[in-house]
Amino acid sequence: MRLLVVEDYEAVRKSIAKGLRELGAEVSVASDGQGGLDHLRSSSFDVVILDLMLPGVDGLTVLKQAREAGDDTMVLILTARNRVQDRVDGLDAGADDYLAKPFAFEELVARVRALYRRKHQIRTPVVTAGRLMLDLNSGTVQFDDQPVPLSPREYSLLECLALRKNRIVPREAIWMALYDLEDEPSSNVVDVYVGYLRKKLAAFEADSLIQTRRGQGYILVDPPA
Repeated sequence: MRLLVVEDYEAVRKSIAKGLRELGAEVSVASDGQGGLDHLRSSSFDVVILDLMLPGVDGLTVLKQAREAGDDTMVLILTARNRVQDRVDGLDAGADDYLAKPFAFEELVARVRALYRRKHQIRTPVVTAGRLMLDLNSGTVQFDDQPVPLSPREYSLLECLALRKNRIVPREAIWMALYDLEDEPSSNVVDVYVGYLRKKLAAFEADSLIQTRRGQGYILVDPPA
């Protein structure tokens, strides 16, 4: 799961990012509205957690500009502004959910997961490919009920492929799912991480689930039962 947290209050920003990373999410952060827009223009995210009262470009403007540019990333507004009109303005501007501060972290996580499932049209938090199973809520992977130990980036790669199961995923789309504007691009980094992931799956004789489509990208196949 790729998340962006746009929050100017450092303690809140760090706390949210730390908690989400501990749950296995890939999290980028921005401390102002312009930084949030830069991230959205350069990377692909599943959900954005967006404060409204940001320095420079305010959160509502960030949301409106993103929607006008055709960005359909799920947006959860997280703000101390909790009047009915504030909520109406945020939702009318294109937000998908609205959570007021102070908030319980558990509720924030539950709302993010719900938006993630909506984005990918997932009815259940479990995705399978043959005997391989991904639990999107816990960020864990099993093969025949045996845990498959993956690094956060390896998991993000597998999740990217699993959510597009049986469809070719271009290298560019994989890059956007794993990295953002703070990372230096590399021509073979996607191939390197696919190699890492295949090596982990080879221990379970499941590396053949990831297939290369030369000149196109990669595909996670769901073998017939």
